[in-house]
Amino acid sequence: MSNDFFGRRLTQLRMAKGVSARDMSLSLGQSAGYINTIENRKGLPSMTMFFYICEYLGLAPKEFFDDGNLHPTLQRELIEDLQALDGEQLTNIQAIVKGLKKAKETK
Repeated sequence: MSNDFFGRRLTQLRMAKGVSARDMSLSLGQSAGYINTIENRKGLPSMTMFFYICEYLGLAPKEFFDDGNLHPTLQRELIEDLQALDGEQLTNIQAIVKGLKKAKETK
């Protein structure tokens, strides 16, 4: 894993959560510039700190590394909600999703 990937992904996830690097650093019990140091590719967190970062972001560690998923927490919550639906409801949701996807592709 490179500092480049880690810093870029951390920035992406932090911004999706809508929190400043300073606030996140302080919430993790670190100096105000801690997250900026990681995001600017000047260091990596310890393994323990990585787990705290994931917990703060509401992610499983494997979700952190899934850089194709821009909204892992939202996706996980959606899947949990879908599990409560019956077949007909799932079919309706699937049609909506396909329609949204098609509309996005034609833009």
